[in-house]
Amino acid sequence: MNANPSLSSNSSPADRLLGLWQAMRPAQWTKNAIVLAPFLFALGDRQAAVSFRLAVAGRVVGAALLFCLVSSGVYLMNDLRDLEADRFHPIKKRRPLPAGRITPLQAALWSGLLLLAGVAGGVYLDPLFGSILLAYLALQAVYTFLLKQVALVDVMVIAAGFVLRAVGGAVAAGVRISPWLLLCTYLLALFLALCKRRHEKLLLLEEAAENHREALLQYHADLMDQLIAVTAACTILSYSLYTLWPDTVAKYRSHALGVTIPFVIFGIFRYLDLVYRHGEGGRPEKLLLTDGPLLASVFLFGLTALALILL
Repeated sequence: MNANPSLSSNSSPADRLLGLWQAMRPAQWTKNAIVLAPFLFALGDRQAAVSFRLAVAGRVVGAALLFCLVSSGVYLMNDLRDLEADRFHPIKKRRPLPAGRITPLQAALWSGLLLLAGVAGGVYLDPLFGSILLAYLALQAVYTFLLKQVALVDVMVIAAGFVLRAVGGAVAAGVRISPWLLLCTYLLALFLALCKRRHEKLLLLEEAAENHREALLQYHADLMDQLIAVTAACTILSYSLYTLWPDTVAKYRSHALGVTIPFVIFGIFRYLDLVYRHGEGGRPEKLLLTDGPLLASVFLFGLTALALILL
């Protein structure tokens, strides 16, 4: 299974540790920021009267870190499952495992350790939160070994993982989460996943798509473009309705949250521009941290929403 056995066996311990660290994909930990959202939005809920407490904030941050551990364990498990296919991918073949910087045994042991530590920490933090982490792990396992090869279902499962993150954050904070926010989370994650699949299908793999993932053969370019447009529109509409919904207005005693709608619209439009005009979309976590206009939109959205919620 090892692509370059001599390379991994002759590498230094420091290089192997660096390879394991890179295989954990720390850049993708930004996805777990959604765990913090329920607590932050609950701060301005006048009906719940949630106040900022360091103990609760610490629990929520701890919950996000535990999701980071479990998600990294899942990434390693996924790399083991896709080892042969990743060698045909122009980008993924440079990951530590396909490149031979770490061995499959090292990846398997480290994956098990991360998963065990994450789930055990989740149960210690809160049994219900631990069960959500287990549900997330089970969903990712089914996705990795079965559903990844089923077109449309694969992106829907990815989006469901983000919903479980949001629910886990609400449980850790001890607050209720609006169904509207869960819907927005699901639709936004679905939008990003579809953009990523389009990038893999059209711009990276081309004729080698069948060597990487069977599900990519089942996607049609025109259909993907339509699905991306539909989910983009639904995401904007759902968030707009959430901010102006009577229950939301009653919670925050104001319509002011609607001020953040333009930031969401610009963010979606900018991402579409990056996907269709610049050929991006393969790494959403990278775009969110490196594209200036998109980063500014996310920062201004967060700053404005937090100010409106707290003030």
